[in-house]
Amino acid sequence: MTALALPVVFAELGWMAMTVVDTMMVGRLNAQAIGAVSFGALFVNVLTFFCLGLLLGLDTLVSQAFGANNLKRCNLCLVQGVWMALLLTPLVSAVAFLLLPVARNWGADARVVQQAVPYLKTLVWSTLPLLLYVVFRRYLQSMNHVGPVMFALVSANLVNVLVNWLLVFGNWGFPAMGVEGAGWATFFSRVYMAAVLVAFVWLKERAKPTGLRQTPRAFHWPLVRELVALGLPVAMQITAEYGVFALATALIARLDALSLAAHQIALNVASVTFMVPLGVSSAGAVRVGQAVGRKDPHGAVVSGWTAVALGTGFMLCAGVLLFAFPEAVLRIFTTDRSVFALGVPLLFLAAAFQFFDGIQVTAGGVLRGIGDTRTPMLSNLVGHWLLGLPVGYSLCFLAGWNAVGIWVGLSLGLVAVAVAVLWTWRIRVRHMPRIVQQATASMDGVH
Repeated sequence: MTALALPVVFAELGWMAMTVVDTMMVGRLNAQAIGAVSFGALFVNVLTFFCLGLLLGLDTLVSQAFGANNLKRCNLCLVQGVWMALLLTPLVSAVAFLLLPVARNWGADARVVQQAVPYLKTLVWSTLPLLLYVVFRRYLQSMNHVGPVMFALVSANLVNVLVNWLLVFGNWGFPAMGVEGAGWATFFSRVYMAAVLVAFVWLKERAKPTGLRQTPRAFHWPLVRELVALGLPVAMQITAEYGVFALATALIARLDALSLAAHQIALNVASVTFMVPLGVSSAGAVRVGQAVGRKDPHGAVVSGWTAVALGTGFMLCAGVLLFAFPEAVLRIFTTDRSVFALGVPLLFLAAAFQFFDGIQVTAGGVLRGIGDTRTPMLSNLVGHWLLGLPVGYSLCFLAGWNAVGIWVGLSLGLVAVAVAVLWTWRIRVRHMPRIVQQATASMDGVH
């Protein structure tokens, strides 16, 4: 599990590092710039994350097919994943541009909105390379090729840092574009990531053919329907989870620029620690799926519990560190003492929910490995939207707790989700032989 998870964790950290670098770079401009990165990204990211969730059905199908040594089905999943990316891109772009008036008229600080809108527009252009990267990544890591995924994301951060340095501040004769320059840095980084993985798959196929070149290129509706059936609940789950944090950001934007800056920094920090159990969750989904494919219920159970233990153990340590050194963490992003005063309580709350965040993401991942994508979806909808957000809104605007109130509500939502998915995984463990038998029966006859 560790051998598979570590490169995936580094890949997830590399993914998150791009947003952190954008925040750190524009943070040298002013607090409004930090808020603009947060506010601008949330509109397009809600749409993008929905599409990413649709593509996560590849985790289940490719890993189970690989466990069953059915490479033809693995390759067919890759081709259909590319089709899905091509079809989803214009939809995301169109809806994102339709949301521009909403962003302008939301009621946030005018200086934040002025910088956020150009940043949002540049992110839209990076949708296709991002989705292609996700398709090739799920394909590769489900077949245990995690090294290229890690290399692509870690090296893409070098591209991101360089382009940020050139375009945010106008170095080497480039125009000083501020927040918009950070958006273009993200675009070039995503193009690079997709190109690296496509090149690796092409070179791998030349060196050791698996039949990918002979795989039919036509749109295959039955398999796409299967991918959507698995991916749609994941998409709704991710959208529910990301959406509640995005709406929290939009609500905090109504307070003031300093509160939004403190929220963005705390959210960045919580997101960085979250990348570790998220990587373990992906590895758990792959290991569980492969065990199901080779008809090994005991292996699926052991892999699932191992992923949960690794992810939650790390998050427990992260919570202790955040609680002990909040100001040291804030100094990485800003030197504005007024942001410190608002950010420290938020980091304390982030420290409190780390353990539960680790449980919910790893348990959700191992459930995905056995094909259960509905339970995490329903848990997120109920926990975040029916519990966390109403409580957070009430504490923020009615009780006068401001941003702290929103974060208390988010924390309660995460606790509820963690309890629900972990309880479900325990139930699934008892019935694992039957689950494995049903899953492998659906693959019989596919050669």
